[in-house]
Amino acid sequence: MSLFIGCDLGGTNIKAGLVDLQAGNVILAKSSPTHGQNSPEDVMRRMADLINEIILTGGYTNNEIMAVGVSAPGLLDLDTGHTLFITNLAGHWINVPLEKTLRDILHLPVFILNDVRAITLGEHTFGAGRGTTNMACLAIGTGIGGGIIVNGQLELGIQGQAGELGHITIDINGPRCACGNNGCVEAFAAAPAIANYGVKAVQQGQVTLIGDLADYDLNKITPKLIAEAAQHEDEIASQIWEDVGHYIGTAVANTIVTFNPTRIVISGGVASAGELLLKPIRETIKKRVFLVPLDEIEVIQGELGNEAGILGMAKWASLRYEAEFPSQSH
Repeated sequence: MSLFIGCDLGGTNIKAGLVDLQAGNVILAKSSPTHGQNSPEDVMRRMADLINEIILTGGYTNNEIMAVGVSAPGLLDLDTGHTLFITNLAGHWINVPLEKTLRDILHLPVFILNDVRAITLGEHTFGAGRGTTNMACLAIGTGIGGGIIVNGQLELGIQGQAGELGHITIDINGPRCACGNNGCVEAFAAAPAIANYGVKAVQQGQVTLIGDLADYDLNKITPKLIAEAAQHEDEIASQIWEDVGHYIGTAVANTIVTFNPTRIVISGGVASAGELLLKPIRETIKKRVFLVPLDEIEVIQGELGNEAGILGMAKWASLRYEAEFPSQSH
């Protein structure tokens, strides 16, 4: 049994899981609060404690764990193992030696990767992307992240930043994105933007179930609630999902003509809207892509849910371990 640990550093929670890569399943998973307002040193110690707790709870020793993969949101330098910039943690984690620090504490090989690249690798290896040679993944939540598989391998680009599909420009005069650009699809279609469309509809007095379902508390309006309203055939909510699907579909169309993936996997919390989101994405692609045979391209929802990142990081750890310790990998 090849045991690896996948760990995801999030702004709210740290999640980690013990993975049997041969079976492709998470044996044991745990999470703990990130306490992201604390120092990087404190958070990294909490990550190490969680990983050690998983090993101990599973009845294993460090000698039985091959390697640990750690994902984080933001910019990472895969060559040095340092974080370059993470927006939702105190101090933004500029030039933090994440990989080396965890290696020193755990006495295990540790490898880092962007969180959505991890989801992409997880879905490609174990989930909705199985069997594809060229694939794109968009994870839609607080932001929109992405990743691409080219010729069966995760495409990394400079410092592992290839595949930032959420920052495809879909309107050159569009709203300012958190990345600094104007008109990124993330600014139009990430969870905060979707919620804001619902808030505006209620504020403007439009006839919609969105207000009723939220008890007219604007803070309760979320993409999930708007999806619930749309499932009750609410016209305003349905139109919001049509528009969001159009925005994402435009970015997907640009992705398709760029490198011809045969499958587009839509992941993240917003993907739980299912066909409310996927149908207008597919319709938009049909209106915008003419140079590629669309009957060979699928747009589907991710399969792995919250386990995608853990499985992807375990896979990443195995790939990096084989490259760094080839004599010990067989």
